[in-house]
Amino acid sequence: QVQLVESGGGLVQPGGFLRLSCTASGFSFRISKMTWLRQRPGKGLEWVSSINIDDSTDYEDRVNGRFFISRDNAKNTLYLQMHNLKIEDTAVYYCAKGWGVFAAPRGQGTQVTVSS
Repeated sequence: QVQLVESGGGLVQPGGFLRLSCTASGFSFRISKMTWLRQRPGKGLEWVSSINIDDSTDYEDRVNGRFFISRDNAKNTLYLQMHNLKIEDTAVYYCAKGWGVFAAPRGQGTQVTVSS
């Protein structure tokens, strides 16, 4: 079955950097569109970014230019590089199979906390 395991979250100061990873198994990763979602405190699930099998990408406006999604098909791994982190980026981040906010299934999530 599809398994997605996120890692790389943590506590970082505003302006800092984190790289999230998502290791995939149980499906053909290289021919799958992949997505990062997040859930901020008190909010619903939000789309962050998606990557296609041709490496084309799309980003939510609030993270465009700060976050960068990528994939390593040889390692069945999805990445999210997050630069210039803001307090409002604090959330549980999930990777999911598919494109957009309805991408599913998703992993268990990794907590990112941006605080001074």
